[in-house]
Amino acid sequence: MILIGVGANLPSDAGSPLQTCEAALVHLGRLGVVVAARSPWYETAPVPVSDQPWFVNAVVRAETALSPAGLLAALHLTEAAFGRLRTVTNAARTLDLDLLAYGDVIRTGEAPLLPHPRLHERAFVLFPLRDLAPGWRHPVLGETAENLAARLPEQGIRRAGA
Repeated sequence: MILIGVGANLPSDAGSPLQTCEAALVHLGRLGVVVAARSPWYETAPVPVSDQPWFVNAVVRAETALSPAGLLAALHLTEAAFGRLRTVTNAARTLDLDLLAYGDVIRTGEAPLLPHPRLHERAFVLFPLRDLAPGWRHPVLGETAENLAARLPEQGIRRAGA
C-alpha cells in the first residue's frame, strides 16, 4: 500500500489550504499517481507548536508505476506547482506532500527514507491513516495505525468541519 500525507496551512493560487490539497490530488493524477482512497480531512495544530495557522491534513492511498524515488520527485513537482517554497524547516506552507510508505519497503540509506521516519509520532498522519486503513502495519515497528494513534499524546487535532 502506497501512502501519501497531504497538508497545507497557507492559501495558494488554487484557493484555501483545503482547495489547494484537493487540487494537488488531481494534479498528481496527471503525473501517473492515482488516488485510490482518501481519509477524512483533519484540522491540526502545527508541529512543533508555533503561532502558524492550523493545517488541513489527510492521508491518501495511491497507486502508481513510479519507483519510490520517482514518486517523491512527482510529490516535489506538485508542491512546487502549488507555490511551495522550501525555506526553513517547519515553515508554513501552501502544500506539503509526504511519502509515508511504499508497501513494505524499508529504506534507511537514501531518499526517500521509508517508511517516513516520523510518521509514528504524528497525530496529523496517524489519525487520518487510522481512518483510511486502521489495520495497516508499520513495516519496521509492526504496529497497526490504530495502536500507534492510541498511544499518542494530545497534539491538537480535530476532524475538519466537526
